[in-house]
Amino acid sequence: MAELAAPLRVRRRIGGYQIAQIVIAVLFITILIWRLYTVLIVQAVYGPGTWVRFAWAGIVIGSVYALIAIGYTLVYGILRMINFAHSEVFMAGAFAGYFVFEGFNALQVDPANNLSFMNAYPVPAVVIAFLVGSVTSMLTGFTLERIAYRPLRKAPRLVPLISAIGASIFMQNAAQLMFGPQRHIYRNPVILDRNLGWSLMVGEEKVLISYTSVLTILLAVTLLVGLYTLVQRTRLGRAMRAVSEDKQTAALMGIDVDSVISRTFVIAGALAGAAGVMWGLHYGQVFPTVGFIPGIKAFTAAVLGGIGNLPGAMLGAMFLGLTETLGPAALGIDFQLKDVIAFTILVLVLIFRPSGILGEALKEEKV
Repeated sequence: MAELAAPLRVRRRIGGYQIAQIVIAVLFITILIWRLYTVLIVQAVYGPGTWVRFAWAGIVIGSVYALIAIGYTLVYGILRMINFAHSEVFMAGAFAGYFVFEGFNALQVDPANNLSFMNAYPVPAVVIAFLVGSVTSMLTGFTLERIAYRPLRKAPRLVPLISAIGASIFMQNAAQLMFGPQRHIYRNPVILDRNLGWSLMVGEEKVLISYTSVLTILLAVTLLVGLYTLVQRTRLGRAMRAVSEDKQTAALMGIDVDSVISRTFVIAGALAGAAGVMWGLHYGQVFPTVGFIPGIKAFTAAVLGGIGNLPGAMLGAMFLGLTETLGPAALGIDFQLKDVIAFTILVLVLIFRPSGILGEALKEEKV
């Protein structure tokens, strides 16, 4: 009788999907180790200075991805919806900064010496460009929420997604009509020339740490810390987290749900606008579809870190940026294939850990 009372051990059977996962993982890890061994040890193509240069570039692009990814995460956390038009909010901020710099460059304060306002007062010019870029994207995000998403609040989940894609296409084409399809070159102040910076000797190589890259990283870190503090420590942040948990209960507790959602789009837009100006200052070009690839990469970063998880989005963006810049060199492939690496990572994450590295910080059911 004692033997009959003993708990039964249930054998867990491995299904076909789990077997496929194991096979893919083994193949991927084997190929990865082989390529890393061949490139890093056998061939040893790059010196330490080159690797430092690649890593620094990855941190810079990861900082930009992080600001955009936070926008995806904020909106998803509130509405359980991917705002695919967020890449065009980024584009709007980039163009706003471009026109501010063009205006300041045309404004001569000393015509005799051909000295423009931008070069005579570079700090106010850069600050104003960031403010105008952020405000433009804030207004774009606010308008997008009021026109494309709020009327569909009670609609099935697929309908706002289609609306987001339509809004993205509309904004891209509107930008082409207004600004033209050609690439526009960002003219930085002289002190922020993209070829100026600090030179470091790493081994026998010189590594340039440009002023624009340092500005991008410092500003991104400041904005991300400020956002995390806002979400965790302020009244608006508590309201955002309450609406994310349960909209109906939050409304019964006196929270204006529509206002919180609008403010969320405004905050996400401000971060995207700042990222757009950073992009222009550091990479030097803007065009109507400039936000498409960074937007997709930022979405990948948000999924990688755990969609709806703010620290996860930041971590995923940094990981993706470093992988993009270090991956082609480490694997010995063409650098034009860096996008393939990014989207391969997205596929692998969706296969092996759909909730992301840090996990999705949301309940399954949303009101």
